[in-house]
Amino acid sequence: MIFGLPCSNMESLTSLLYSCILLWFVTMIHPIFASEHCDFPAIFNFGDSNSDTGGLASAFPAFLTPPYGETYFHEPAGRFSDGRLIIDFIAKSFELPYLSAYLNSLGTKFDHGANFATAASTIRLPNRIIPGGGFSPFYLDIQYTQFVRLKSVSETTRKRSCKTHARTWLTPKDEEFKRALYTFDIGQNDLGEGFFANNTSIQDVNASVPDIVNSFSTNFKNIYNISGGRSFWIHNTGPIGCLPYILANFPSAERDEAGCAKHFNEVAQYFNYVLKQAVVQLRKDFPLAAITYVDVYSVKYSLFTEPHKYGFELPLVACCGHGGKYNYSGTVGCGGTITVNGSQIIVGSCGQASVRVNWDGGHYTEAANKIVFDKISTGAFSDPPLPLRRACYKSSA
Repeated sequence: MIFGLPCSNMESLTSLLYSCILLWFVTMIHPIFASEHCDFPAIFNFGDSNSDTGGLASAFPAFLTPPYGETYFHEPAGRFSDGRLIIDFIAKSFELPYLSAYLNSLGTKFDHGANFATAASTIRLPNRIIPGGGFSPFYLDIQYTQFVRLKSVSETTRKRSCKTHARTWLTPKDEEFKRALYTFDIGQNDLGEGFFANNTSIQDVNASVPDIVNSFSTNFKNIYNISGGRSFWIHNTGPIGCLPYILANFPSAERDEAGCAKHFNEVAQYFNYVLKQAVVQLRKDFPLAAITYVDVYSVKYSLFTEPHKYGFELPLVACCGHGGKYNYSGTVGCGGTITVNGSQIIVGSCGQASVRVNWDGGHYTEAANKIVFDKISTGAFSDPPLPLRRACYKSSA
């Protein structure tokens, strides 16, 4: 007898142990066999206005006024849109709450993750920051340090809570940091800063791209090492040359067949090429990580080339704005005040955001964001081509 079992049962015991070990090995090496979908308990997001759920508005409350948020929240909700963003739809798809902005101290809950993105954020330290310039002080390096702070405070407070039996701290547990999905959507403003800098050419902006992407890779490595996370979802940058704020400010720029500024989009495409190569290298550096590169550029560009396919009209014209061919002015934006015939009026919405691609000259409508999410979540625009629900799995290739 061994451990109280008759020797006649040894064969069955050996078979059972072998099966358990094999199942453990398979699920550890290929988690795709363990479950059909990933079970993310939390999401941590890093980015700019494309995924800011209230960061910049918390730091500088005057930035967002009505009609921002009119479609879904029915009031300004920290988002530079009429409604929800791609990151909101990502959270919803996992039945998680919309992400609270790290900078928002009012009623904030971080038990299902946190959002470090702020509008106007860059990867590298910008030359001019708010309020003295047009870019956020919370560039990617700062977002990383904020994440480190949140994780540290969470660990310390939870240890203290265990001793006092308190249950009020709303942050993920250490294990949930490891099992979380880490999302990135940043880089557009680094290009934008270059486009608007004095004495800077398109070629100069192109030349800056490798350094910008190197800074991204450095932050990615830091986040990987400190978080313990293994699932990463990285958006490339969109067709910046199709945005009204570029088209209005550079009227002589060559247009493509969709009416977008051709060379500006080419810079975005070059950025995306270098970013994708960086992701390939990151996979080599971190073989245990599941890193998904997501081509949002192609999906967003299709909204401008085939707007009617999606039920859109006037894709190059801002819904909320004032002035000129693109309904955009650099002097007064959505929600601002202008004087018309001696009377002050608020720059308002077109009232048809559901059939428009662009909201305020630099950002997308909820309707456009929803279509982008629907398409990228399938995996059809991802490398590896796995859907969002399986972003915790590595490619079998």
